[in-house]
Amino acid sequence: MDAPASRRAVRHRRTRETDVEVALDLDRPRPARIETDLPILTHFLSALALHGRLGLELTARGDVEVDPHHLVEDTGITLGTALAEALGDRLGIARFAHRVVPMDEALVLVAVDISGRGRAFYSGYPEVPVAGVAAEVWPEFFHGLAGAAGLTLHARPLAAGNAHHTLEATFKALGLALQDATRLLPDGDPDVRSTKGVL
Repeated sequence: MDAPASRRAVRHRRTRETDVEVALDLDRPRPARIETDLPILTHFLSALALHGRLGLELTARGDVEVDPHHLVEDTGITLGTALAEALGDRLGIARFAHRVVPMDEALVLVAVDISGRGRAFYSGYPEVPVAGVAAEVWPEFFHGLAGAAGLTLHARPLAAGNAHHTLEATFKALGLALQDATRLLPDGDPDVRSTKGVL
């Protein structure tokens, strides 16, 4: 299968708990259109799309009156499946990237490897709610995204303070790292960046 001529994808995930639709374009950034039933998730995803220069349209509805966990996780999964589809065979991409982002007293490192092996490593975050959402909910977004997209993803505060600032810096750093890792190399290298010859 060849890499798509246009790196775009549309994905829809519907369960008994959530209904998530994602349209993603890696090469044509435009103002994001994001609507979710969880305003703080909308806020963080808007930061991810803006700083990652992603063409992103996302609508996410879910049973947040039960627990935001379902919506946060399924949004990560759906975005991850769209990212995997948009990347195709991942030919000629940079593959690795990391960014360190400050937000006032918080400083966060996010590193990604578009490896085909989906795992997230998320640790060191303040164990307090953000906008009423328990701290234990947020890792589910990153685990869902990494698993569905086939990313190795590390997210870690180097200096953690205000929990909102720390999480917002994480979403910004993730957007920037994804922009770098998914970029097509300028030399037009048609191969994958792996000694195995495949990701």
